[in-house]
Amino acid sequence: MASGLSRRRVAASSSSTSLSSPTPSSGTPSNSNSSANGGGHAGSAFEGGTRIAYDPRDLASADSEQQPKLTLMEEVLLLGIKDKQGYLSFWNDNISYALRGCILLELALRRRILLVNDPNRRHLPLAERLVEVRSDKLTGETILDETLRMMKTQESVERLSVGSWIDLLSGETWNVLKIGFQLKQVRERLAKGLVDKGVLRTEKRNFLLFDMATHPVADVRTKESIISRVVALLTATTSTVPPEALGKEEAVKERTARAVCLVCAAYTASVLDNAFGRLGYEEREGAFQRCDEILAEFSVWPFGSESGVGNVGTGRRRNRIAEGSRGDGREAVIGLVSQVKREAGGAAGEGEDTTFELVAAVLDVLAKLDSLI
Repeated sequence: MASGLSRRRVAASSSSTSLSSPTPSSGTPSNSNSSANGGGHAGSAFEGGTRIAYDPRDLASADSEQQPKLTLMEEVLLLGIKDKQGYLSFWNDNISYALRGCILLELALRRRILLVNDPNRRHLPLAERLVEVRSDKLTGETILDETLRMMKTQESVERLSVGSWIDLLSGETWNVLKIGFQLKQVRERLAKGLVDKGVLRTEKRNFLLFDMATHPVADVRTKESIISRVVALLTATTSTVPPEALGKEEAVKERTARAVCLVCAAYTASVLDNAFGRLGYEEREGAFQRCDEILAEFSVWPFGSESGVGNVGTGRRRNRIAEGSRGDGREAVIGLVSQVKREAGGAAGEGEDTTFELVAAVLDVLAKLDSLI
């Protein structure tokens, strides 16, 4: 027992001696051997290791692909769905056509499509200007990718206009050869996508003669955030866009343009009534008037041009309220136009990037939705 203890003390003393006074000749080979044998940080990005090669364009594309959790189509559908019943109003004939317009808006804001940059296009109405695919990179959203593939395939044969694409996606055509462009069951597919994202849930409901799958709201906070954004944008009283109207996803680009597209699309889809339940009568009428003015300003190109200013108030709900609008509301609309112009790439808003011109063309088609149905 004693010998065992003495041997341990000898080993400790010898090791401590060697650690306290290392010889240079023994230390240098050990370090070189460890680095040569792959020890330490070899093969890593730390000091003394191998550097990892990467493409800076991968990081740039990753930063540029910051997209919101919900698409414009899903947000418009969510505004129209009844919270507890889980289905849309049976009397809403506008939402199907408006959702097809939202598909083009979403693809434009994701920089997938734009208008053909032809100087002669200025002689054509916005709805008749041709669309081309900028990038066929998939978005990860099933409906968007399906539409993008159809556009890319059709582009090799013939480029179609903005109005033609919305009509074809809606099935509004007499051409039998192009009936295949119609997107089937868009509302049901969007609802299932919201179920996958945890916003809705699926239930089966009996309607006396048949059973139908419904999708009540599961995440109330998500819908409340959308309603808060819409109400904040339409009740602002200053030229500064309120932060509440832009949402909390600060990494998303063109947030103001997205807010405008959401409000205008929901307005033309006739689902804003559900968002204004918390407002009084005068506030509701003022919000509808504000939305009418916003749609008139952004359904022309350039945004807020003289033609748009002259047509303010001639939209879908002009008969709801008296002539004229309050000064603070007009100031808020002008500030909104200025902010979107800055996002479009210049204070004048007349750059050659035709992405936002495509947004104006889609809103021009949706603004005439009542006359088309």
